[in-house]
Order: sequence, then C-alpha cells, then structure tokens
Amino acid sequence: MDAPRTRSSSFSPIFAGLLGLIFNAAVLCSGGITSSFVRVSQKSVDMPLDADVFRVPPGYNAPQQVHITQGDHEGKAVIVSWVTVDERGSNTVLYWSEKNSTKKLKAKGMVTKYKFYNYTSGYIHHTTIKNLQHNTKYYYEVGIGHTTRTFWFVTPPEVGPDVPYTFGLIGDLGQTFDSNRTLTHYQSNPSKGQAVLYVGDLSYADDYPNHDNVRWDTWARFVERSVAYQPWIWTAGNHEIDFAPEIGETKPFKPFTHRYHVPYNASDSTAPFWYSIKRGPAYVIVLASYSAYGKYTPQNLWLQEELPKVNRSETPWLIVLMHCPWYNSYVNHYMEGETMRVVYEPWFVQYKVDLVFAGHVHAYERSERISNIAYNIVNGLCSPVSDLSAPVYITIGDGGNIEGLATNMTEPQPKYSAYREASFGHAILDIKNRTHARFGWHCNQDGNAAEADSMWFYNRHWHPVDDSSAKL
Repeated sequence: MDAPRTRSSSFSPIFAGLLGLIFNAAVLCSGGITSSFVRVSQKSVDMPLDADVFRVPPGYNAPQQVHITQGDHEGKAVIVSWVTVDERGSNTVLYWSEKNSTKKLKAKGMVTKYKFYNYTSGYIHHTTIKNLQHNTKYYYEVGIGHTTRTFWFVTPPEVGPDVPYTFGLIGDLGQTFDSNRTLTHYQSNPSKGQAVLYVGDLSYADDYPNHDNVRWDTWARFVERSVAYQPWIWTAGNHEIDFAPEIGETKPFKPFTHRYHVPYNASDSTAPFWYSIKRGPAYVIVLASYSAYGKYTPQNLWLQEELPKVNRSETPWLIVLMHCPWYNSYVNHYMEGETMRVVYEPWFVQYKVDLVFAGHVHAYERSERISNIAYNIVNGLCSPVSDLSAPVYITIGDGGNIEGLATNMTEPQPKYSAYREASFGHAILDIKNRTHARFGWHCNQDGNAAEADSMWFYNRHWHPVDDSSAKL
C-alpha cells in the first residue's frame, strides 16, 4: 500500500507555500514534474477466484457479467449485454422509465457463443434499447423466465455545447487487489462520473496459461457493479488481441468482439475497433492502435472522413481515445506509438483535438500542448514544440493489473511532459461548458483516492488560450 502523501513540516504555511512555488518553478523549467511520492514497490496480486467480487449470482440461469455501453451515435440508445450459463434463456430486456414505471417496454436482441482452445463460453446476449429519452433514469430487467435481475442507468442530456457532463477515465484495469481499489475509488469519488471512457486492456486473460478465458468471465463479474449502471465506452488494447497460434487460435480479438459490442455502424465505421459517439458536449473518437492505420487502410479512410463531421458548435469538446500513447516518457513501451503519431498527428492539430487519452503504460502522465508535426526525418526538427492547436496527451494505463506499475522513467524528464507518477489510479473529466473543463487524476493511496494532479482545460475551438503549465 502506498505511504501517505502528506508530510509534516516545521515551516510556516506561508513560507512553505513560497518555497513550493520556487521549487515548482525550477522543476517546470527543466521539463515538468516527476512526482517525488514514494510508494512500496511490489507486484500486483490477483484476487482469489473465490473472492466476493467474482461471485456468481444465485438462481437458475441467472444473468451475470451485465454491462452496458452507448448504442447509437447520439446517446438515445443503450446496448445491454449479459451472459447466461445453464441455458440460452430469453434475450428480451424489459425496461421502463422512472417517470412511467407502469409502462414496461420490451427489446429483443441476439445471442452468441464462442470457443477458445479448451474453453466454451456461456450464452452471450446483446440487446439494444432504442429511442430513449435524454436525461432520464431507466430501469431494466434481464433473465426473463428464469432468474431475473434488475439494474438501472441514466441517459445523457441532449447533445449541446453548454451541457455539463462528467466522464470517468480508467485503463488497464485487470483483476488484482489494486484493480479493486481503483474501481472502489472511482465509484466513491465525490465528482461522480456519469460514464467511463475506458482506454483498453480489460481482463488480462492472455496473461494466464492458454489465454484462460475463465478470466474474461471473472473480470466481467468484477466490474458489473459499475458497468451495469453506467456505460463504459470501450477501446481495444493489446491484451484484447488474443492471438495464440501455438494453441490454434489465429483469429485476433475473438473473445473481445463476442463479449463487448459497440455502436460502430452508427458512425459509418466498418469495424468495431474504431468508431465515434456524441455524449453531451463531447464528441468522442475511439481509435485502434492494433489495427492497420496507414494510408489507404479502412481506419485511415474512416478517420479522414470523420474529423470534418465534428460540429464544434454542437459538440465543442473533441476527445480521442486510443490504447498506445504517442507521447510517453517511461521506459515501458517507449515510442511504440510513434508510427501512428506520424500518420495522424497533423490531423489532430488541424482539427484542434482537445484531449487524447491512452493506456498501455502502467502509470500516469500528462503532457503540455505540443506537436511534432514539423519533423520530416531529414530536417532535424525532432523535438516536440509548444502548439496551442494541439491536444494534451494523457496516459492513464494505471488501473492496477497483474503486470504491475511502470516505474522506470526516461531521464531527464522531457520538456513536453508536465506531470508523471508511477501510481495506480483513475481520473475524472468534468466538462462545465463549451469553454472550460476540469481534470483531476486520483492516485490509490491509503484506502482513499487522493487527487495528485489536476488542471483546468480550455477548449481549443471556443477558448484557445494558453493553458500550459510551462513554456517549452
């Protein structure tokens, strides 16, 4: 467990504050802040399979692994997914609004199964509830005819520029005691997230012998306590590839695509790994770090057509999710995102993307607003420079998985890196209106979620003033 972040001091508060300002100024001039917070270095430990968080719900054919995500482009539909084990059972969802509990509606979906090596999945159900009212609480019931379970969700407000909305941010979660601490902290955060932007790497089933797909089941039961009640917007990471020719499994992403459906058709995407949604004041684009992205590829052609569609008068906040970070000053996965950056970064600057969130590196890092679009191999302009049309890049692959923290950092800290810390945690992005959003990263510490880094972001379209914490 991490040691307390607070430290006792004999200095007066005023003197200590002045000293802190002087110290921080010196640190910023050298490229940013590397947290001096010292944590116990230890490997993350998986929760035992008989832990309460993995409990199978009681009752014959009881639905388990219930999860929801956005089901259309505008936020008026929800995809409800669950698994039944004893038999196929009903794929009907009963749902009703809090405003009219006597009128229960029905939605029917589809069922799928898959085999992976020596594992056979349960019956995986996916049903899309459509034509929902904005900003409304709905209850829904699954398991009709056998053991029914009831959950609820709240639809987002109507898409608009000054609609407040709060996102949680989690990545690389896994199913360790640290994972449980992260999810508990997120759920208890006073700044209540209304939906989660999930930046990839879910169960880490591929870290177990023969890609043990039972670990997909346990993970889904573990996160049900959140994702059954608010949508998680899914990004595919490298641990979702599940490519294992040594055991005869040569179809990438098989478990992920069977279990986690996304509304990719609604944004004219041809694959579930890249797509977009609108939610409140935000336009969220999900990209695939592990699908082809070069010129002439389907993802490239889609993004080239997608970015001009974003109406910043309707959805002022343009957010991109991916798994592999482009700017990363940790030794782990250093420069793995470079080829994708070369292809897409000019577009991000041209269309003034506000924020880019990634995972993959098991730590936290926030960049300044920078770009490296001038670099063309031969001109020698190989250092990122301040660019007020560029996004802030945030790595938040710190959910708590079995592989542990990425503690080795490149030295010295690059000037583009504003803050970095090797701790587990989660983040909250609280969009206030078309011009301002507050971001806070909360590290796991002593049973509490301590906010270790925060920043007010100014919208690149409506309020493009300098919100950097340092001059490069």
